Amino acid sequence: MINDPKVKKVLYGGDYNPEQWSIEERNRDMELLPQAGIDTVTLNVFSWAKLQPSEKKYDFSDLDRIVDMVSQKGMNICMATSTAAHPAWMARKYPDILRTDIDGRKHNFGSRHNSCPNSPTYKKYAPLLAKKLAERYGNRSNILAWHISNEYGGLCYCDNCKKAWRQWLKNKYKTIENLNEKWNTAFWSHTYYDWEDIQIPSHISERWNYDRTNMQIQTIDYYRFNTEGIVNMYRMEADAIHSVLPDAKVTTNLMSTYPELDYNKFAPYMDFISWDNYPSPNDSYTRVAFNHEVMRGLKRDKPFCLMEQTPSVTNWQPYNSLKRPGVMRLMSYQAVAHGADTVLFFQMRRSRGCCEKFHGAVIDHYPSAETRVFKETAALGKELKLLSDKFIGSLEKTEAAILFDWNCMWGVMFSSGPSVDFKYTDEVYKYYDAFCKQNIPVDVISPDQSLDKYKVVIAPALYMISKENAEKIQRFVQNGGTFLTTVMSGMTDENDLVTDKGYPGELRKVCGIWAEETDALLPGKPNSVVIKDGSLKGEYPAVILADIIHPDTAETIAVYGSDFYQGTPVITKNSFGQGKAWYVGTCADRDSGLLEKLILSITDEAGIKPVLPSVKDIEVTQRVSSDGKKFIFILNQGTEDKKINIPFEAEELLTSASVKAGNDLMIKAKDVLILCRN
Repeated sequence: MINDPKVKKVLYGGDYNPEQWSIEERNRDMELLPQAGIDTVTLNVFSWAKLQPSEKKYDFSDLDRIVDMVSQKGMNICMATSTAAHPAWMARKYPDILRTDIDGRKHNFGSRHNSCPNSPTYKKYAPLLAKKLAERYGNRSNILAWHISNEYGGLCYCDNCKKAWRQWLKNKYKTIENLNEKWNTAFWSHTYYDWEDIQIPSHISERWNYDRTNMQIQTIDYYRFNTEGIVNMYRMEADAIHSVLPDAKVTTNLMSTYPELDYNKFAPYMDFISWDNYPSPNDSYTRVAFNHEVMRGLKRDKPFCLMEQTPSVTNWQPYNSLKRPGVMRLMSYQAVAHGADTVLFFQMRRSRGCCEKFHGAVIDHYPSAETRVFKETAALGKELKLLSDKFIGSLEKTEAAILFDWNCMWGVMFSSGPSVDFKYTDEVYKYYDAFCKQNIPVDVISPDQSLDKYKVVIAPALYMISKENAEKIQRFVQNGGTFLTTVMSGMTDENDLVTDKGYPGELRKVCGIWAEETDALLPGKPNSVVIKDGSLKGEYPAVILADIIHPDTAETIAVYGSDFYQGTPVITKNSFGQGKAWYVGTCADRDSGLLEKLILSITDEAGIKPVLPSVKDIEVTQRVSSDGKKFIFILNQGTEDKKINIPFEAEELLTSASVKAGNDLMIKAKDVLILCRN
């Protein structure tokens, strides 16, 4: 992750907030944390008020003590910049720093993420603090990375943002006439005569509610603008640190498929990707794996950092269930299996008050080494020390990719129709789920990334697509690749203007079909996908949406089973150049087995093999080191012990046991095996 020669193992630890604790309590923590195998702490995440108690006064004395204390215990530090929550004096003196919400209300001081990204005050003081921290602590050899702000999120609708938004539009569209054309403002007499006519799309202008708006492209552009503004917030601090420490490694913690920010825009400015993994108790293991892969795909040539997870329980979900025995370990290894070189927690010690007092921690309110959570944490710490640096820096090697695009998410989310049940992220996830259950490695990448290394590319609901990306897909298929896309693909260009070429628009030629209409299927009233021959033979539910398809050059693989379009194509395959393009004209039910069979058939034809044969509830991934060693992670996500056949010789790293080719290995429920083979 950090590419530091001092890093000899998976980094283990997480957020420590000693500004909340007395000297005596800190000293006690420093005795307990090493017992749990903790070797890395993230410091200073929310300390701005303490570091800068007034406009011209800075006080680093307590942070000095904390850094010394941690350093004396031989721990590594990820140094945060504290800028996720500004101090109260700043809000009182400079109210431009406060955000205005979507309802037009100017917020008071409070909460966090309460800084306007276009505030002159924030732009002055946040990078200044980052620079002072770099100057003061830059010579500390145990500071491995710099953590900028914390979980960026939210939008602002204040006058400063309105001014910046209009300038952003001027830079993008150049003339008001061009903007009117691209935004289709003839609709509902929305024609703009001057840049000053354009309002931020809020509840007092264009927005109906959180996920519906009258002018989709206006809201999409505002989300693009907001992403750019928050990326600039990040870059200001990163640049300030780099002005002092040119080789410093900088990052910030992302949140997987978070809908308000396009994380692809952050990736070029992050030395490594970091993210916070907080699944709901009822999330499937494949959904958690999907989230890891979305994050890994932002920088697919580097391991990522698991920056936060809870060792036991969250505090903010509707039902905050405990992680059952073994689950914390299993989820930690799942992150490593998908490319993490760190296992970090929020938090090291449980807060005494406020909204996170019931969020789990390594050290509980009663600071004992005898709690279940502490013992499990310590046991995992011993294992990670045993594993040393065996797979540090290794990567997943894949021959297949799934496209995931925030622009498509926004386009689908903000549109009115065709079905409230159609969710972009859920549709992409269904296809990832099929890969994961078949133990076939797959990248999750942006449509803007290169497709050259892949044999198979899957693009569910590629709703919004530019000509450039459509041409890239055409070249991929012409050169022998296999491509699959689905209902609600190729509908619009990057300005959300609907194609006049017949759906799927720019993808029509490569797919060889015309989708004339799209039917919204009512809940509990599915159609069916009927396949009469071959490995896919069967009848499967067609849910949510159903395209009525006319083949141009494609062959029909499956037909609908009912309604007035019974017998018409629902799945097609088209030969194009040296490759093939599949089109799935409906939403498959994730549990029907159709997508698993389809993905297995497509990848098998392309010569892509599973890491190991599929066994129910057994997750298998593979990381490959630069010298060709393969590390196979086998995770039993189920509640029953399972047997799995290993067709190659290997060493099991956690036990140092030798495994002979053809052996059956028993893996207990919620347990992990890590195999190494040359």
